[in-house]
Amino acid sequence: MERSIQQVAKLAGTTSRTLRHYDDIGLLPPSRIGHNGYRYYDEASLIRLQRVLLLRELGLGLPQISEVIKAEADEASALTTHLAMLRLEQDRLARQITAVQHTIDSLQGRGKLMAEDMFDGFDHTVHQQEVEQRWGKDPYARSDAWWRSLGKDGQESWKLMAKELGSAWIAAARDAGTTPDSPRAQDLARRHVEWLTGIPGTPASDPRADTKAYVLGLAEMYVADERFAANYGGVEGASFVRDALTAYVGTLP
Repeated sequence: MERSIQQVAKLAGTTSRTLRHYDDIGLLPPSRIGHNGYRYYDEASLIRLQRVLLLRELGLGLPQISEVIKAEADEASALTTHLAMLRLEQDRLARQITAVQHTIDSLQGRGKLMAEDMFDGFDHTVHQQEVEQRWGKDPYARSDAWWRSLGKDGQESWKLMAKELGSAWIAAARDAGTTPDSPRAQDLARRHVEWLTGIPGTPASDPRADTKAYVLGLAEMYVADERFAANYGGVEGASFVRDALTAYVGTLP
């Protein structure tokens, strides 16, 4: 079943102008164009539009959305990843709502204020459950075993290396003369990918996995997730890292 551009715009809560723009930049071409010049969209087009809108909700720009969609051609797999992230966010918000309601109830004399309940849902630390939901239990187990095997000295050394890499990214991003495709940024991108491939359990460490797609997806997450962005000085710095990694991945065989 095909729908006209006006019908799709109404269904998606957007505008015909926006859909025409998506077509113009190659992000969302219609399934066909009628003899009258009208655009029509089939089921596959609607699925692609859903992905575009989900990625927009995560704060990605249109060029980055295009790269993500190209890297993850399997619609079902990509949407499964989106769904997992939405459920995590839903759970976090539900916990925050409960925590705030608890505080309100206590202020209105309907309960005792418990400090340990006040901040449930506000912890932005990456937990085991989140890692397992995003990448699976086996990758987490292998990464955890590797981390424990490093020992205290090895862990501190690894943290220092990661901190130095993050600092180098921040410095490069703040240097007006350094662009994401510059030799300086591309050398950092190379180091970053080598750093990722050295962590057991990540897709980048598996020679059978699609390293390019993994790095691109992670790069987008750096921008979309404030926990990651903070490592690079905020969204602006994370965007620089994403653009540099995207350019570097494009040079890989």
